[in-house]
Amino acid sequence: MTPSADVGMTLNYVLDSSCEKFGEQPAIGMAMEKPLTYNELHERVITLAHCLQQSGIRKDSRVALLAENSHFWAMAYFAVIRLGAVAVPILPDLPEADVHHILTEMKVEIVFTSQRQIEKLYELNQKFLKQVVTLDDTPGVADLMNVTALSEYMTGQGEDDQKKEPFAEVQEDDLASILYTSGTSGYSKAVMLSHKNLTSNAYSAASMIKIEPGSAFLSILPVSHAYEFTLGLVLPLLKGARVAYAGRTPTPAILQKLCQHERPYGMFAVPLVMEKIYKKRVLPNINASRPLSLVCKFSLGRKLIYKKIGAKLLDFFGGNLQLLGIGGAALNPEVEQFLLDAGLPYLVGYGLSESAPLLSGGPPGDKTIAVGSAGKPLPGVEIRIDNPDPETGVGEIMGRGPNVMHGYFNDPESTAKTLSEDGWLATGDLGIVDEAGNLHVRGRSKNVIVMANGENVYPEPIEHKMNAYSWVVEVLVVENNGRLDAWIYPDYEVIDEQTAGKTSRERQAHIAELLESMRVEVNSKVSTSSRVARISERREPFIKTATHKIKRYLYDGGAMVS
Repeated sequence: MTPSADVGMTLNYVLDSSCEKFGEQPAIGMAMEKPLTYNELHERVITLAHCLQQSGIRKDSRVALLAENSHFWAMAYFAVIRLGAVAVPILPDLPEADVHHILTEMKVEIVFTSQRQIEKLYELNQKFLKQVVTLDDTPGVADLMNVTALSEYMTGQGEDDQKKEPFAEVQEDDLASILYTSGTSGYSKAVMLSHKNLTSNAYSAASMIKIEPGSAFLSILPVSHAYEFTLGLVLPLLKGARVAYAGRTPTPAILQKLCQHERPYGMFAVPLVMEKIYKKRVLPNINASRPLSLVCKFSLGRKLIYKKIGAKLLDFFGGNLQLLGIGGAALNPEVEQFLLDAGLPYLVGYGLSESAPLLSGGPPGDKTIAVGSAGKPLPGVEIRIDNPDPETGVGEIMGRGPNVMHGYFNDPESTAKTLSEDGWLATGDLGIVDEAGNLHVRGRSKNVIVMANGENVYPEPIEHKMNAYSWVVEVLVVENNGRLDAWIYPDYEVIDEQTAGKTSRERQAHIAELLESMRVEVNSKVSTSSRVARISERREPFIKTATHKIKRYLYDGGAMVS
């Protein structure tokens, strides 16, 4: 399904061709509201592009999007890249200091923002910034910043046809976006992605997955992240489907309500979402029944029980779910085994912002995909393992394909370290490829803990075992003076239920007993070098990235405050 002409791999082509094919069909909107049609979306994108043009935005100008998911966000993005300008999506959860750094480094001329984000801009040095436009029509504080509502911006400009200039020609290798990574290692880099980088994953996925026009995709992840943008926006638009934005990250109860209304065909989630459903909706029902708990100790019995639970979960998701993409972080193997036994139509993928985003995932229906793996390379993508260990075969995961970035903005040294001259991307992740071609990710190379005896310990598998406990929300394993320590942030709702009527001292004793029991059980399931010496309670959540990975660099050396 890959077009032959260069223009066919541009985001502009995706929108234009979809408008021609699916004009009056619903395209995009907020969940439980009337969506825009493809024609309406296209018309508004062109109008807004002319408005930007009259504001002085030209090819290679940089325009930022600092706002939550909405059809207005998508409209603004497509208007920016229509001109050959560069969109700079900013994750809504970023703190003010990071927002200022990005806007200043990028010399952004216009910012599209929202009510919940605009306060981050008031203290900004506005040397390059020409205009702030609020996508939700929020007025600014007059004394602090000159702000224009989107509706006013679009009616105040772009009406005079004589002033409208033709748009610049845009090719597939032209820069479309600069994304700032939200990694776990601390140093955020500016990733330069072309139109072709951002569309190639969508075309690859479209060749593997059957999506009928009119199918609904429910969007719950930030579209400012490459994962949701490419697969949750570009892919459905390419296939004539409809995107429904949930707004804020929904609770399970709100998610169920949205799914009952939208009946999504597809949605993309991070592992945390599925792990919460497993711990909150599945495990409590099983643990509350001794007969069910006993049956689930046996493989056949567990599969039968999980199959019934899976049918109820499909009803939870609206009864029409055919594609549940899971990526952005490692999925707990126990949760994946449940998804498999329950018959949910899930696919696990692996990638990073630098590969816009997927290197592997699927293909759907392939019975040789191993549980715990990230599937096989996407069509057009190559994966190899660099410098594999002679005994284990584990080495650095390298990827190459049309989705791999052009490099890091204004950082030739990091680009040279990460991207080879022949296009291989060094991911910084460790893994192996099995005989069936499945990629197994072992963890980040920077996360590997080298013990005193010289053995390498991967913290992630240990954390997965601890995360499987129903009373655990988050866990982090660290090296501390030559031993392994773990910090647990418990689910205090579960703890409250278990300790109802007990004193504060009894409650703390109960938590201490849980932690020590876990330590003994987990240590019995891991190698000697991976045994944990101490597990401590942490009383607040860890600081995480946009895809809910813990920022490990903040907690190196066991220096954590509970």
